[in-house]
Amino acid sequence: MSDWQEIPGGVTAPKGFRAAGIAAGLKPSGLPDLALIVSDTEAIAAGVFTTSYVRAACVDYCRQRLQSKHSTRAILCNAGQANAATGAQGWIDALECAMTLGQALSIPSESILLASTGVIGQRIRMDALRAGIPNLVAEISETGGDSAAKAIVTTDLVTKSIALETTIDNRPVRIGGMAKGSGMIHPNMATMLAFVTCDAAVSTSLWQQMLSRAADRSFNQITVDGDTSTNDCLIALANGESRTPAITEMGAEAEKLEAMLTAVCQHLAKAIARDGEGATCLIEVQVSGAPDEAAAGAIAKTIAGSSLVKSAVFGRDPNWGRIAGAAGRAGVPFDQESLRIQLGDFLLMDNGQPLPFDRAAASAYLKQAAAGAYLKEDTVLISVSIGNGSGSGKAWGCDLSYDYVKINAEYTT
Repeated sequence: MSDWQEIPGGVTAPKGFRAAGIAAGLKPSGLPDLALIVSDTEAIAAGVFTTSYVRAACVDYCRQRLQSKHSTRAILCNAGQANAATGAQGWIDALECAMTLGQALSIPSESILLASTGVIGQRIRMDALRAGIPNLVAEISETGGDSAAKAIVTTDLVTKSIALETTIDNRPVRIGGMAKGSGMIHPNMATMLAFVTCDAAVSTSLWQQMLSRAADRSFNQITVDGDTSTNDCLIALANGESRTPAITEMGAEAEKLEAMLTAVCQHLAKAIARDGEGATCLIEVQVSGAPDEAAAGAIAKTIAGSSLVKSAVFGRDPNWGRIAGAAGRAGVPFDQESLRIQLGDFLLMDNGQPLPFDRAAASAYLKQAAAGAYLKEDTVLISVSIGNGSGSGKAWGCDLSYDYVKINAEYTT
């Protein structure tokens, strides 16, 4: 049983955070496209960003800011234009975004972090952004988490947010989060965009360590299509407004806070995988018996990202050979005579030997999972064991449907 409970509010659930989301005219659709998160006081900031060599200006901007200044007051996110591969002018636009918001909030531009999402190669529509900033600032409130979550989506079908609460030193501590992502998801860091707020007091170095580990166990373990974005960022703020004692080193309280942070990140990561472009179900791969957690995670993500496995799930075909093949090419040595594969409740292989199973029933399991009727929500569970090691890990993905190609073939047209 977990040490926390889910509460409403998203990124504004923690004390001292406000947010807003508006339609500023950045998207041709007229849908919400500009989001803001503000901390009432300086917040410790941590971030994890894409490792792509083709990066959006906001990524370089945030990296630079966090190297020189480890506290932040606000995060501004625009949707519609990625401002990636936009050259020197894209960088100038990013600086202007921070300066314009800083003036509107009466805070230094150095206290602002930026994020963008949308079409690569397109600059931010600065006229619309300039005009939208005053309206955005006017809308910030302690109940603005939902509107902010709506304003960061692009091809997403649903918004993604959560808030959890626990107790530290007999005082409530909360972590809220929101994310977006549906395609171009194969993070080599975090996810397309994710923002986390927390009202605990925690040291800068420890907060960054916690976030990095949480990312490795959540966003870095999801895949939709094998493509890593130019704009991937995960930013987490902790402002200490819960008035709990500062957490400066690992211990019972730090472990509790990190576990809740990981739970928030995993919830958002699974929501992204579940909302994969054209997807009909979430795939969860659990691997055990590996030498260590990293090895188990590598096998799990290889299986979850296999186009053949994903296609088989969409076709409701319990083709365990594709699972075995993906496990074998993950780069982790193991004895194939120790391989065990299970699909839901159906044991398909044990000790490296194929087993007889009810193929029609297994296919029905996949069909019912896709309809969200067989399991809680809509999860297809694949369990794999490769030996007797202590390492275990999970990864999440989705099936690969005809609609994925249609959505991406028509993305800019």
